[in-house]
Amino acid sequence: MSLGVPSLRVALSSLWRARLRSGLTVLGILVGIAAVVVVVALGEGASGSIGGRIESLGSNVIYVFDQGTSRSGARRAYGSTMGLTDGDAEAIRREAVSIAAVSVFTSTSVQISTSFGNARTSVAGTDLSYFPVRGFSLATGRLWTDAEERSKARVCLLGPAAAAKLFGSVDPVGRGLRIGKHPYVVIGTLVPKGQSPFGMDQDDRVLVPVGTWRARVQPTPGPRVHMIMASAKGFERTDSAIREVDAILRQRHRIAENGEADFVVRSQEQFRAMQERIVGVLSVLLLSVAAVSLFVGGVGVMNIMLVTVTERRREIGLRMAVGARPWDVQAQFLVEAVTLTFIGGMLGLVLAWGLVLAGTYGLGWAMKLGPAAIAVAVGTSLVIGVIFGFLPARRAALVEPIEALRHE
Repeated sequence: MSLGVPSLRVALSSLWRARLRSGLTVLGILVGIAAVVVVVALGEGASGSIGGRIESLGSNVIYVFDQGTSRSGARRAYGSTMGLTDGDAEAIRREAVSIAAVSVFTSTSVQISTSFGNARTSVAGTDLSYFPVRGFSLATGRLWTDAEERSKARVCLLGPAAAAKLFGSVDPVGRGLRIGKHPYVVIGTLVPKGQSPFGMDQDDRVLVPVGTWRARVQPTPGPRVHMIMASAKGFERTDSAIREVDAILRQRHRIAENGEADFVVRSQEQFRAMQERIVGVLSVLLLSVAAVSLFVGGVGVMNIMLVTVTERRREIGLRMAVGARPWDVQAQFLVEAVTLTFIGGMLGLVLAWGLVLAGTYGLGWAMKLGPAAIAVAVGTSLVIGVIFGFLPARRAALVEPIEALRHE
């Protein structure tokens, strides 16, 4: 008997005769395969989600954050150093040849009231360069003008989540709101952006001119800002842009080339790499747990097949007596093992598909059952069948026909 359809037919017939035992064996593989597929789906979904969130930051964006420095082994508090200022942003805009645009950003959380209700949300002060740097677009209304920015006008733009909290389903453009004791006029709303890689809702935000923020939202002495954002002129120029920004700020803040800076520069790609490393570590941990389950299932297959070989010694001896070669016997038992694990893999894939649907639509998790997950299910089940089925198949092939025929 050669390896092929006849071997598969004999294997299926043998498995069906011991269907309870086969079902219990399949169960172990089913759980392991489902766990692996769900982990792969989580990884693919998380990678896609990270990509979308990183892209929502804008195009080739570089972030400069204020950072406390250490003195005598103790880290100094934020705000205890020179910090970031409008002048730093202007110097980057003027001197960095790899930078296309620069913006400043500062924010706080405050209670805002309208005639429709009130809510606590983030109020950010920025300038007109913020919108092209971060890739924000208007949904309705208009941006504030240069004149309004210089005169610290009491105008604002709303993210869609903030608009819904403060005005419900009513169009907010042209209506008033109160931040603290000062009234403002809503002049526009923004297109949704979703959650940022830092876990913040970019749509639950009110934007005002940075001068207005300093003068009225949170009175601040001097031109201090929480963050500077810049966009490089192209992806290939991001690294050179980071070096230029670092050099300019070190010079302005009088920090030696190898000294500890009171700021930190980060790019979109660094955020992406950091989050993907975190996802990668978690995936490895989860896959390790799933691998243990698969190993246990594989050992179960091997033990069941070894018991099967012992119980069917007379059948093996009879087949060899009528002309079957050791390779034919080995092929039959190997096919039985692979068939068991393949059935377990397919059932595990069905279970994983149900879990992915439940996680995606029921819990809102980022999961994606793509070709890679299906390939993992099929490939892993076949490999387990070959590896853990080889020893029982080999033992069956080495049975002596005369001794086997005497077996009761």
